[in-house]
Order: sequence, then C-alpha cells, then structure tokens
Amino acid sequence: MPRDPRADSGALRFRLLNGAAALSALAIWGPVHAQTAAPQTPPPSDGLAADAVYIDADSATREGDVIIASGAAERVLARFRGATLRAGEVRYDLTRRTAAATDRVELTNAEGDTVFASQLELDADLKAGVAVDFATRFRNGASLMAATAVRRSENVNELNYAIFTPCPICDADGNPKQPSISIQAEKVVQDEALRAVLYRNAVFRLGGVPVFYTPFFAHPDPTVERASGFLVPIPSYDEGRGFSLETPYYQVVSPSEDWLISPQFNTDVAPLLNLQWRRRFTDGTIVVRGGYTYERNFGDFDLDGDGDAESNVPFGDHTHRSYLLGYGRFDPEGPWRWGFTAERTSDKTLFDRYDVRSPYQDNGLYYGDQRRLISQAYIERQTQRSYISVAAFSIQSLRVAQFDPVTPALNVFERDNALPIVAPLIEARWEPDSPILGGRLRLRGTAVALTRDDFVGGPVLRPPLIPAGPTAGLPGVDTRRVSGQAEWRRALISAGGVRWEPFIDVRGDLYSVSDLPPMLGYDNESITRGRATAGVDVTYPLIRRFDGLDVILEPMGQLSASTRPDLDARIPIEDSQTLELDESALFRIDRFPGYDLYEGGFRFTAGARTTLRWEGGRQASLFVGRSIRSDAEPEYLVPSPDLPSELYDPSGLGSDTSDWVVQGSFSPSDQFRGWGHATIDSGGDVRRAEVAVDGRWGRRNLATVSYIIDRSNPIAGPNNRNYEFLQLAGQQFVVGNWGVAFAGIADLERTPRPGQPDPSALVRSEIGLLFDDECLRIELGWRRDNTSVRPSGPSEGPYVRLTLATFGGTGY
Repeated sequence: MPRDPRADSGALRFRLLNGAAALSALAIWGPVHAQTAAPQTPPPSDGLAADAVYIDADSATREGDVIIASGAAERVLARFRGATLRAGEVRYDLTRRTAAATDRVELTNAEGDTVFASQLELDADLKAGVAVDFATRFRNGASLMAATAVRRSENVNELNYAIFTPCPICDADGNPKQPSISIQAEKVVQDEALRAVLYRNAVFRLGGVPVFYTPFFAHPDPTVERASGFLVPIPSYDEGRGFSLETPYYQVVSPSEDWLISPQFNTDVAPLLNLQWRRRFTDGTIVVRGGYTYERNFGDFDLDGDGDAESNVPFGDHTHRSYLLGYGRFDPEGPWRWGFTAERTSDKTLFDRYDVRSPYQDNGLYYGDQRRLISQAYIERQTQRSYISVAAFSIQSLRVAQFDPVTPALNVFERDNALPIVAPLIEARWEPDSPILGGRLRLRGTAVALTRDDFVGGPVLRPPLIPAGPTAGLPGVDTRRVSGQAEWRRALISAGGVRWEPFIDVRGDLYSVSDLPPMLGYDNESITRGRATAGVDVTYPLIRRFDGLDVILEPMGQLSASTRPDLDARIPIEDSQTLELDESALFRIDRFPGYDLYEGGFRFTAGARTTLRWEGGRQASLFVGRSIRSDAEPEYLVPSPDLPSELYDPSGLGSDTSDWVVQGSFSPSDQFRGWGHATIDSGGDVRRAEVAVDGRWGRRNLATVSYIIDRSNPIAGPNNRNYEFLQLAGQQFVVGNWGVAFAGIADLERTPRPGQPDPSALVRSEIGLLFDDECLRIELGWRRDNTSVRPSGPSEGPYVRLTLATFGGTGY
C-alpha cells in the first residue's frame, strides 16, 4: 500500500517522551511522568501531569542552549499546563528560560481564550511576554487586536494601537467583515486584577465610522460576569418632562449584593432619582426599587378656569414624590417557603409622568393586577399531597374611576379606602395517599377576613343592600368567611373507550358580615349555607387517520345535580366579580372564581373539540360548548353603573342557558400560529372575544396582531366599561440588517374629549428605523402616547432604543 510521505525519515515526528530533542525540551519544565516522588497536583483535563509537556513537531534541533522545533506540512503542537500552543516554529532558550514562537502562532489557555500572533515570546511561568500582530478571542465572542502586545505580569496586558469589538469579525463563510461596534485606542491595558479594560485616546466606531472620542474610557473585562460601572444611557422624550436622559450606574457590593443608581435628568422638570438594591441569600433573594423627586405636578390643567385646559403646565405645590417597589422570596430546604412584596407610590400618576419601567409585576403569592399595587406577606407549605398558605395584603389602586371631561389631570381615581385589607387569607388542601373507594379524595379549606374603611355599593353589595339615598359617611362592610369542601372523583374507561368520571362534591360556608347599612334593618349578620353535588363527566375521544392527516373528535358532557344554591343577599361579592368562561371553566363544578357566588340545581353541559393534525407539526383545533341549567339565576345580575335600576348579566350564566363558548387555535406552519376565544349569548351577540395571530417570515421578520372586545354591559353611559382594542407590533427588514419596527394600540371605543374634535383611536403608536445584527440593535423613531389616564394630553416625540453586546453583565 502507498506510504504516508510524512512518515519519511526526513520528517521526524516527536511525541511525548520520545526522542532526545523532545526530552531536552521537556526537561526545562520539570519532572516527567517517570518520576516517582511524592504525590503531586492532579493532572489537568488534557491528561498531562502538572509540569509535563507534550510536543508534536516535524523536526527538532538544538543550537547551543536553544531548542528549535519546527513544522513543515503542519504547525508545531505543544500542550502544557492546560494550554495549547501552535506555531510554525517554537524556540526555547534553556539558559534564559524563555520561549518564542513565530509563524501563525495560536495559544489557547485552559479557560478557552485564544491568542493569535505572528510572533510570541513568553517567560518560563507564562506570566510575561511580547506579541506582534496580536489578536485574542474571548469565550463570549468578543475580540481584542493590537499591533503589539506586552504581558507585563500575570494580571496585566498592555496593547498598543488596539481595537476591541464584541462583534464577530468574520462572516459565516470565514471572510473578514467590518464589526458593527468597535473601540480603537492608542493604548489599551487589560488588568485582570481590576477586572477591567482601560483605554487611552479611544475612538468609538459604528460600522467603521468614528462617532465619539474620549481621552479615557474603561469597561469590565469581557470575561467578567458582573462589574461596577456606567450602563448604557436611556434617552426619552415627553411633552410634560421634556427631553430625559437616564444614566444608570451599576455598583457591585459583593458576589451576592449590588446597587443600581439611575437618575433621570429632565429638561423641564426636576430630576427623578431611581434606586435598586438586590441581595441574594443562601435560600432567597430581596429586590427593592425606589424613586424620589421634589417637584410640582404637571400636565394638562385649566389654569384660568375658562373650561379649556392649557397643555403640559405645572400646577400645585412643590412636594416630595416617591415610590417603593420591593419583594422578597425565600425557599429554604424543606416544604416551607415565604415571601413579601412592598409596593406604594405617593402619586396616582407618578409612573405615567416619569415613565417608570415595569411598575406592575407579579412578584408574590398574589398579584395586584394592572394599575394596582399590592403589599403582602405570605408563608406556604407544600408537599406531594398537601398545601397550606397564610397571607395578608393591602392594595393601592391607580385606576381611574371617573374621567374628567376637561383635563385628565383632574381624573377621579379609585379610593384606596374602598379596597379591603385582607388579613388573614388561609388556603389549604389535602389528599390521602391511597385511593378512597377506588377514586381520588381531595379536601379543601379556606378562611379570610376583609376589612374596609369606606362604604362600597355595587358590585360588592347586591341591589337590596344598597341604600337609595346618599352613602357618604357610611362605614365599609367587613366580611369574614370560613369554608370547607370535599370532592371525590373516580375515572372509569369502558371497553369501547368511553371515559366515565363520577364525582361527589360537598361544601359548607360560614359568613360573618358586619357594618351593613343600618337603615335597611341590617347590622352584624352570621350566615351559614351548604351545597351537595353529584354528577358524572363523560368523554369519548375518536381518532381517524388519513394520508398525512389525523382527525380527532372528542365529544364531552357533564350531568350534575345539586341542592338549590343559597345566594343570600347579605353576603358581599368580593372574590367572584369577574368570570372568564372558557373551555376549562365550562365543565367545573364551581365556574365562578372564589366562594361568594356558586351554582346549584340540575345542570347539563355539553361540548366537542375537533383537532386536525398534519405532518410537520401543523395543526388546528376548535371547541364549541354550552351549559343548560334547570332554572335561571337572577342573583348573578348586577346593576349598571350608569342606571342602577337596570340589571345586566356580565357572567353569561344568569339565564337557564349559558353563553356559547367557542375556542380554537391553528398553526399552519412553525412560522405562523393563532388562537381565539369568544362567548356568544343566546341571541348570537358576542359578549367577549379575543383573537391573536403572530407570524415569522424570513430570518428575523415578525408581526403580532391581537383583537379583544367586551360587550358585557348593554347599557350605554360614561361609566360603561365595555372596550374594544386592536394591537399590532412587528418588524420588517428591508436591506441587510436595516428595517422598520412598528407598534400600535387602537381603542375602537374611544370618544372625543371636549376641545379635541379629532380623537385618534391610536392610544399608543410608534414607528422607527431599525438596525439589528449579532451585537447591536438600535431603533430611532417617532412615538405618540394618547392614553386617557395620562395627567397630560397627547405626548409625541422621538425615541431611541439601543441594545449593545455586553461589555460586562449586570445580572446574577
């Protein structure tokens, strides 16, 4: 067979511990494998002992005290101390204990960072050296290049005429390309002890074009996860504040603690100081955000009383304005965990005026909802078969109760004293380990106490308990409840594939209600009630396979009989005011959330789901269902806010037939998908509906369209809360990395304000020019905010969004 030409005697191959020249080179690094002295440091992952060297070269010679290893067809390969060195020629001086490499030098350390050079010199400890035509690539993809580089010590690298970029410098085919972002400097010092990269006479370039110069600049070493320093500034514009610039500074206190100091400087109003403190503990985390300013109110206001509001003017007195948003979560080993949230603001519109980011977050056991802040403390215990939680919370509302016809600065907000203080709220459930009568038994228990300062009528109190006259000065109604529930279910499958699931449910409630309106003859009331239910769920899934298509038909039904519901008018409706009637809720025993409202009597529920599945993950499904009850339930009707004598059904369950529930989804490809849900009353009118479609095309083009409507209140008036919104967002790339980004929300129910004959249906809208590649995303565009809750009128102006590849992370 042909012989490998590289095996010729003229091209010697030196292996570990093989050949006199290799042995001489190895000797300079200390003992070799054959040494049998005391145990040493465990070998690195490359299999070599701590002081051993592996060399692979075509030839090796010695000139005095200099060992020379060279490669002709392939570069010399040397492995030592977890590092790998490749070069056309490697020289080692036995006397000076220095190594030099030339011709396509590549050095990779144990951490994976790679250095390239045309010439490289190192001392024996790899702590100092010199490189010509230096380039290094970090593990996160960033690159640092220089004409010359000097390693002063183990921690300090000095580079002359250098360029740093966090972007790729080669395309997918390996060809060089201009990085989107780069920093060019006369001198760069990488100090690993300081964990920073320092620049002298630095020039920032975007796409190779110089855009900014500074005599000094520094940023964290790219290998650092967290480091102190300034983050990317956040510019914005608002017609009330003027131009704003938020300059966040990140301060690392310890590996488990940091601060974010982010003042917002404004041209027309006083600055707002934003702070964030985070601390991670062994078993939990605390995060606290806050902000402070000393300023007058500002917005649209009728200063001269002529009925027309002046736009974006200051009014009121200077005062302290602040907010606090904090939470803690602790999950120690074992079944127990606990936490808290602390959320409050001095002004109902502070978040809107200063554009505070993400103030409404779900950080605790209970969520305050949009435009409501919740402060809570909770503890919970969970095992495989049991759960218990104890919580207490209060709510601050930022919702508008009544819009002012002249200026939103005089909007009337929901009163905090009209919202209950909940303390305590206890929830528990338990299941036995073994089946009971062949089925599953689940026990539930809850207890709650709610206290109000101010009187609230509907929808909390039912019409018989709402006084006809003025209610100012009446105390708030307080409620205490204890409930217990037991549910048993057993699943049976017949030989024909029909699934039968009989169930029994027993429930009892004890209420104590105080401070009911005394003029109606009520005072402190104790109420007990109970309900027993028995029934069966039946499903019969059918599947038919065609060529490339599966059709699944799943009819389902429920038949149940319950005792008559005791919907005592003295019981306030606290936890059952809203109902989302969908496929899952339609077949529940208790379709109302909470405990204050519940159903009874004889009930039959039926529905069917059809699913089509094609090859390649494509599918579509549709569900249609409805429930029939033996009797109508007028207690589910509530008075209209604009005409209290007129009642309407917001739930879709007040009649003896429920609304039709229609729900579907489709995914014709992995790039497009959509879903929809609607409830339709007996007359064919849509009560509520929501539809959403999102798609992706090309590599990065995307769009999302959603539509939502609520027609539950048929009585028109200024307090009618029906709504209809259309929302669109997306981005379309036109040429290369350049494209257009757009977003908008349209309020299709919007009515004009006085003095504004052309009310735009667009509540929020923005459109901008977009550039996006592997390490830079920048949007420059125009934005308009026309929300009614804003204290000022419509605001519009430019916006800039900038996202850079990280110079050092800020997260844990």
